[in-house]
Amino acid sequence: MSDEKARSSVDAARDTALPVLPTVNPNAEKSQPQPDPAAFHPAVYIATWITLSSSVIVFNKWILHTAKFEFPIFLTTWHLVFATVMTQILARFTTILDSRKKVPMTGRVYLRAIVPIGFFFSLSLICGNQAYLYLSVAFIQMLKATTPVAVLIATWGLGVAPPNLKTLGNVSLIVIGVVIASFGEIQFQMTGFLFQCGGIIFEAIRLVMVQRILSSAEFKMDPLVSLYYYAPACAIMNGLVCLFTEFPTLHMEDIYRVGTTTLFANASIAFLLNVSVVFLIGKTSSLVLTLSGVLKDILLVFASMALFGDPVTLLQAFGYSIALAGLIFYKLGTDKLKEYLGQGGMMWAEFGQNRPAARKLVVFALVLVSMVFLLGGLAPTFAPDSTDKLKNALGSHMGERGG
Repeated sequence: MSDEKARSSVDAARDTALPVLPTVNPNAEKSQPQPDPAAFHPAVYIATWITLSSSVIVFNKWILHTAKFEFPIFLTTWHLVFATVMTQILARFTTILDSRKKVPMTGRVYLRAIVPIGFFFSLSLICGNQAYLYLSVAFIQMLKATTPVAVLIATWGLGVAPPNLKTLGNVSLIVIGVVIASFGEIQFQMTGFLFQCGGIIFEAIRLVMVQRILSSAEFKMDPLVSLYYYAPACAIMNGLVCLFTEFPTLHMEDIYRVGTTTLFANASIAFLLNVSVVFLIGKTSSLVLTLSGVLKDILLVFASMALFGDPVTLLQAFGYSIALAGLIFYKLGTDKLKEYLGQGGMMWAEFGQNRPAARKLVVFALVLVSMVFLLGGLAPTFAPDSTDKLKNALGSHMGERGG
């Protein structure tokens, strides 16, 4: 029973550095209505969630690092203020948030549960966004793989579940993989590393507090309802921190330089991510959610290499592969993993028999895309001079065509 409680907490621990509030009770997915036969295919919801989730991270990195808008606490506060306004509008003029009426929220519960949990959520957001000033998106995603380990240790430390050495052994593969990836990081900065570790620890404490304080069935909330309650408290907390840290050096010229339209679009994408999670939970299974999260993390590493030129060494790739394998093993377990692998193998073999040409095309496309991303990411590390020459040649060619 203790393993199940710890595992339910861990399953809610995806995308922890984003300004997204996961389901307060992971069992809330059971209360979601069955998919409508006339609705979109689940792949549409998965693709939408992966796109929005990746876009928020890449967008935040671009604003904070590339655009030199080095005010991560202000950016997080702006996201929360925007989410507060939008959820209030949806609550008053739509039925999307009507499920909040089933939650017995009182002033006492809000002060004793929502505010303390929101405090740790604010700290996780602040630390997570600060890390983008120092570390690459690829390395941050690798460090995030340790979130389930932090949640597991927090469940033991806060007395939610007794320590279990077998469970600890199951997650050790994740730790080993991340340690290897950290040793392979070329642009390692201790300040950013500590910020990201702080963000992971605070998020783990928040998730365990949710399980301990709001674990009863009557407090089931989907991500939007959760955001409706948490966003105002978190916005005030982050705003106070911003007031004494970044606000004295923040000027309107900084906001105009990055663009008000850019900031509005950034907050809109972050809010739409919360909306997409609501639909994703109701349309897919826990297995699909787990694998979608892993796929999203891998794509983000490739995107970081392609968009920001972040170098990823072979040692890092090896370590991250171990961490992801350990994450999947821990989430699914040995029996489930064997079952799903068997089913997948049968489906792949059946697909090959029915459409052999299509299967060969899929394999070729996957190999080609993997090689392009791999060579594109490793080139700046192993052949920096050739990479610079290629960039200059492409720039000159585009300039000549433009002229």
